[in-house]
Amino acid sequence: MLESDPLADDRIQRLQRGLYLLPVLGILPALWELNRPHPNRENRRVSLLSLRLTGAWALGYAALWLGSTVGSDRLELRFLYLNGLLTSGYFLACFWFLWRTTQAKAQSKPDKAKD
Repeated sequence: MLESDPLADDRIQRLQRGLYLLPVLGILPALWELNRPHPNRENRRVSLLSLRLTGAWALGYAALWLGSTVGSDRLELRFLYLNGLLTSGYFLACFWFLWRTTQAKAQSKPDKAKD
């Protein structure tokens, strides 16, 4: 008897992709997806994107924070300002990708209704 994947439903797949793209917290379900024995190709792609975004943000955040602690008072303010811009950009990118994944599915729904 073949066992079907309980996570194969399209709505569950979209929910999973949304979880992967949550800023900062999405890294945990993304890592979980990559450790599954046979991950879905699209979920794997989105989880890798989430890990890359979070990793780049974390490295940039750490570098700018370290630069703000080492530099002078004038440099400290500039590094912290750049840190804020980087973090805002990271959050906006995550929400933009989240919006794109939901819009792609919403646009393909009417095509199914025509059949």
